[in-house]
Amino acid sequence: MVQERSILKVADNSGAKTVRCFRVLGGGRKRYAEIGDIIIASVQVAEPRKAVKKKDIVRALVVRQRHPLNRRDGSRIRFDDNAVVLLDDKKQPRGTRFFGPLPREIREKGYEGVFAMAEEVV
Repeated sequence: MVQERSILKVADNSGAKTVRCFRVLGGGRKRYAEIGDIIIASVQVAEPRKAVKKKDIVRALVVRQRHPLNRRDGSRIRFDDNAVVLLDDKKQPRGTRFFGPLPREIREKGYEGVFAMAEEVV
């Protein structure tokens, strides 16, 4: 579960390294974001000479979370870190490569552009 003020890793090559969530989208008082939800975040650490700079306001898709996620078949999936992928205004990924595993729930939520570039699917 990701909430406001959570620090997250960035799992793509857009230039940002870590971001801080400051709004969870999807309803007026939605408190927690799960895998497949969009958040608005501020870039905390960024690589030099890249498109994304420190203090930029970005939209991000949650792709990994430490809190266990229950699947329909009864299994549970859990990751070692909380991670996001940065999105543009058309909900397409800003980066061209993704690092680490992505769950198949991303595809079920309708983010085919993100899922197509995944190296490892869990």
